[in-house]
Amino acid sequence: MSAVVIESETTTAKPGLREGAFGNATTLSCRECGHQVALGPFYACPECFGPLEISYDFPAVTRAQIEAGPRNIWRYKALLPVPDDIETSPNTEPGFTRLLDAKNLAAELGIAKLWVKDDSTNPTNSFKDRVVACALSAARELGSTVFACPSTGNLANAVAAAGARAGIKTVVFIPSNLEQPKQVNSAIFTENLVAVDGNYDDVNKLASEIAGEEEGWAFVNVNVRPYYAEGSKTLGYEIAEQLGWRLPDQVVIPVASGSQLTKVDKAFQELIKLGLVEDKPYRIFGAQATGCGPVATAFKAGVDAIRPVKPDTIAKSLAIGNPADGIYVLDIARRTGGAVEEVSDEEIREGIVLLARTEGIFTETAGGTTTAVTKKLVETGQLDPTLETVIINTGHGLKTLDAVSGQVGAAATIAPTYAAFKQTGL
Repeated sequence: MSAVVIESETTTAKPGLREGAFGNATTLSCRECGHQVALGPFYACPECFGPLEISYDFPAVTRAQIEAGPRNIWRYKALLPVPDDIETSPNTEPGFTRLLDAKNLAAELGIAKLWVKDDSTNPTNSFKDRVVACALSAARELGSTVFACPSTGNLANAVAAAGARAGIKTVVFIPSNLEQPKQVNSAIFTENLVAVDGNYDDVNKLASEIAGEEEGWAFVNVNVRPYYAEGSKTLGYEIAEQLGWRLPDQVVIPVASGSQLTKVDKAFQELIKLGLVEDKPYRIFGAQATGCGPVATAFKAGVDAIRPVKPDTIAKSLAIGNPADGIYVLDIARRTGGAVEEVSDEEIREGIVLLARTEGIFTETAGGTTTAVTKKLVETGQLDPTLETVIINTGHGLKTLDAVSGQVGAAATIAPTYAAFKQTGL
């Protein structure tokens, strides 16, 4: 499946799709100019080259219908670009992860009510399993023969595992300096792990070139990106459902490409329009690392243009110097009264330890960023500590051990005697 640029509104180049291949999805709509094109392997608007997004004609959906569904993202299949029989196709069945009442962390940060949406318990231990499940469905319906991605790690893990489960060839591309645990977590599922000398933006550029030249390749975050991105909506759906079908007052979300943040907002808006939750104000905050914080920089400067940067941070899963959805993150943060903040590598390490020692959650560097940014937002008065707040933990700390291996360790090394133990003062 090569990338296709549609030349005009009358373009007919599209695959022979089975009826209902993309569920209740109707078209691909440009997020910039509103131009619409047929559902297919398209991701760039032919009129203005803006990004394409899925549009729907939703049926009436009730809470009871959703609650009767499986305990994974397919309980929301009526709201996703997937066929009604999606559950019969082999997939990793991600989602419906726990929403933890974080009383200890709340007390530490001085927040009245705090929840952690913990996506580290997904099949490959990150939220990427959600988006990959939707991308895999699209790849199947489009007749793709290769399932691929450029990745900062978590996505490569998810694509490799999902491809193995589905029996489709997978090829994953990563920066060569990626954390070793993430490389192993991909290579265990596929023999086709390709390390590229360069940062993520270099890897993404290469993937885009391959997608334009090779037939049958579905790059989840390139030529099937509109379908892939919709998987992040399920985070928003689950948060609302797990709160008793209501929206939180504030949400703090890590920002890499920015897609996850924009889709959580889209999910909240869809739930309101469908009458599944009560309409209410909510604030969305973005979290970035200082070593790769182009969206935070633009937000603080009060500008709309995002200046690409060369990443230099331990938070490699957030190290996207030219975030595709950055301008939309700015729009949402400003519209909702939120903000985009950044923290240093040292603060990220402290955030990892803080979440672990208050709530028993070992998060990777992205989660450390989110925790540290939440702390900073409270300290700077940007986040209201009296309002109910949710922070999203996107991945497991076992993937980024190097980030904190020098920060923690044995409190003491002693002889195997009671006397030696007493000398520790523990």
